[in-house]
Amino acid sequence: MKVQNIKVLLSATLLALSIGLTTQVHAESSQTPAVSALASATYSEMTVYKSASCGCCGDWVEHMEENGFTLKVHDTNNLNSIKQKAGLTPSLASCHTAFIDGYVIEGHVPANDVKRLLAEKPAITGLAVPGMPAGANVPGMEVSPKNAEFDVLGFKEDGTVQRWNHYQ
Repeated sequence: MKVQNIKVLLSATLLALSIGLTTQVHAESSQTPAVSALASATYSEMTVYKSASCGCCGDWVEHMEENGFTLKVHDTNNLNSIKQKAGLTPSLASCHTAFIDGYVIEGHVPANDVKRLLAEKPAITGLAVPGMPAGANVPGMEVSPKNAEFDVLGFKEDGTVQRWNHYQ
């Protein structure tokens, strides 16, 4: 799916959610579930590995819970081995790693991107927000009143990386 189509799909989905529409959103030849189904969906438990001393990780956990996710959180000092087992390269790494429905979620990925991932079920390993962008629009990293410009990346086991979403 082209980046422009993804932006249109996300914008339409967010608009529909904000005004309570229950119509379906179409992109190219694939369909996403009804918007109302996305809004009321229940999700499998997400397992999160983070450092006990990292406040931004705790804030991201709260963001995910506020958006309907049930989390099982593990504080650990051995995040590198978890990241390596998950197939994350250093260029994709961030401060916490999560797993849900066979997907890896690395870093401060917004809940709506995870919801879209679970609805569409693409053939990727997971989503990542590399590093730690700080801004009002980055869940868990709202240390600035200004929005940050950052990408959510979809990645595959073979090392392929593609933009999933863009924020500014």
